Amino acid sequence: MKISLKSKRIKNGKLSLFIEYYKGHFINKNGINKYNRDFEYLKMYPLENPSTPDEKRKNKEIYELAEKILSIRKSEFYQGKYKLKDNKKGNILLFDFYKTLQEERYESKGNYGNWDAAFKHLEKYAPANVQLKDIDTDFVRGFRRYLDTKAKTKSNTPLSQNSKYTYFNKLKTALREAYNENYIDTNVIKSVKGFEQAESQREYLTYSELQALTQTECKYPILKNAFIFSCLTGLRWSDINKLIWAEVRDEDEASRIIFRQKKTDGLEYLYISGQARDLLGKRTHKNERVFKGLKYGAVYNTEILRWCMKAGITKHITFHSARHTNAVLLLENGADIYTVSKRLGHREIRTTEIYTKIIDKKMKEAANLIPPLKLKWY
Repeated sequence: MKISLKSKRIKNGKLSLFIEYYKGHFINKNGINKYNRDFEYLKMYPLENPSTPDEKRKNKEIYELAEKILSIRKSEFYQGKYKLKDNKKGNILLFDFYKTLQEERYESKGNYGNWDAAFKHLEKYAPANVQLKDIDTDFVRGFRRYLDTKAKTKSNTPLSQNSKYTYFNKLKTALREAYNENYIDTNVIKSVKGFEQAESQREYLTYSELQALTQTECKYPILKNAFIFSCLTGLRWSDINKLIWAEVRDEDEASRIIFRQKKTDGLEYLYISGQARDLLGKRTHKNERVFKGLKYGAVYNTEILRWCMKAGITKHITFHSARHTNAVLLLENGADIYTVSKRLGHREIRTTEIYTKIIDKKMKEAANLIPPLKLKWY
């Protein structure tokens, strides 16, 4: 069998790298010569024609990682073919192995970013030449201790609980994969307790606050439309920003959006209200963005806060708060949790159940069960 690294052109001037396992050829029952090949797509996407120094550097890193994966696959094949025990697998550098796993997550921007952030802390904790075979329980405990006591953010503040939880889990994932693939002999993460994930506060707008926002001027009308549209539909910024007219369907008595979630890659069919449809405006070319001119950045984030202050809202509202607002308003107005979960595109119902704490009517009623006291102030 011949194992080689190959590429094919994809959109946006990029290439998709893959490993081809060529097993020869054969004649099928119709007398046609057929190749016997398997493919392993690496989820690595270098530019076909890099032009800037940064693009060339990134391409070089991608190809170096791809070549390392190719070497690993060839080693695994010959090990199996000749029943050899590979004593060199553990000699692979931890950083190289980790970066290979990170690049496999390139298309998932948020997850890729977390892997990259965790790697920066791993670089500060461990020497660059540490090999997989050198990793033991003490190494893992030491990294946990580093995150808990020494690691800092870019602003030189201690890491949040959820950052510790996320970064430590990235190392655990890498070492679990190394153990499963026989790069290390011991499951070194088994006896090390991870961080507890902190429950984050989900800031949202009440109906009256949302109504106040609709009556308040925003410096950027496109931002106002997009934000209110998110409040009415629950769509994420990423899905609103990339929404094109081909994904908007005006049917007989209703409108809906048929789109693929950027975060999960899941295909969604989302009915929207007439008011939400009105916010989209007049239909243009099918491949044009619906919210043309919408941008992500500090300017728009700051304007959301200014807009809220003009409306008398002192909460720290971000664009993502619109999604929380949609969930809370739906539940408060009688939608069942399963429907809300489906509309938000959650893969697990427990993700949606967090919102039930916010609208717990029984808890609200309990606050006023004790009869008022006759207070006397001195």
